[in-house]
Amino acid sequence: MAKISPLMAVPGVVFAGFVGLALVGMFREDPDSLPSAREGQPAPPVVLDEFPGKQMFSDATLRDGTVKLVNYWASWCAPCRAEHPNLEALSKEGIPVYGINYKDQLANAEAFLNELGDPYTAIGRDEKGRMAIDWGLYGVPETYVVDGEGNIVLRWAGPITQRVIDKTLRPAMEKAAAQ
Repeated sequence: MAKISPLMAVPGVVFAGFVGLALVGMFREDPDSLPSAREGQPAPPVVLDEFPGKQMFSDATLRDGTVKLVNYWASWCAPCRAEHPNLEALSKEGIPVYGINYKDQLANAEAFLNELGDPYTAIGRDEKGRMAIDWGLYGVPETYVVDGEGNIVLRWAGPITQRVIDKTLRPAMEKAAAQ
């Protein structure tokens, strides 16, 4: 009689593990969203390089008592170009939008803002992407709702569309302002 090796069960166990992970992912509250470990926590320190000719912001700015958006963007990012008019509209409404130019060449970033407009209350550059790591950045564009105490209320990975503004950002900003 031939012996059956216990190693023969390994492929079945691995497959069952993958199926279990897929089921958990499929039945999340919002399967399209990317979870953020930073939501509900204080925003990480602001460590940015200067964007010449633009106002900088700091940790104190994020804790100034007002709800704000922090937007990571880059000139080489096509979705950043698509979301830009929506950021400008939010800025015109009086919502403070703070920009972080991510891993970009200064000349390209300046040309981007000169062409499309500058919706940012203040802006800095994260040339090496170190601050982005602390914030848990997945990719650009990414926008964070930060409450008046400097806590991250919401992270939105992807371009800001009118639907995102109406269904996700505004409710998060209103909730943060009411606290």
